[in-house]
Amino acid sequence: MSIRLNRAQPYALGLFRLVIGFLFACHGAASLFGVLGGSAGGGTVPAGTWPGWYAAVIQLVGGTLVALGLGTRVAALISSGSMAYAYFKVHQPESLFPLQNGGEASAVFCWAFLLLVFTGPGAVALDRLFSSRAGSGRESAPAREKAQAVSV
Repeated sequence: MSIRLNRAQPYALGLFRLVIGFLFACHGAASLFGVLGGSAGGGTVPAGTWPGWYAAVIQLVGGTLVALGLGTRVAALISSGSMAYAYFKVHQPESLFPLQNGGEASAVFCWAFLLLVFTGPGAVALDRLFSSRAGSGRESAPAREKAQAVSV
């Protein structure tokens, strides 16, 4: 069973990335455009207000990039940082524990994005499509020799 699970790991990671990115982008779209119920108090976040509007832009852009698997590690790092900031600046001063201060979503998104920074995008990501195109024909001689030795 472990062998099957290990083979499916890149696809499970890709699905995880897609879902987390989509949910994060939905938060940004709700805050910026008032869709999906709008921001926390309903409506939209006024343009340029600190930190709400900037957080919403990071959520929309970062979530979309992560969902697509494009620039995943950088987008995930910025998204994780924004959620750490949200947790420690907005939620944690209210109470120590996330269940008491309403910071569960910020904490979960922060750790989920940090995981993606270290694991990468998984399968079915635009990062992989572009990296395979960029790498074709530009392989170094030692890498080519190693690949030939493995295939023989």
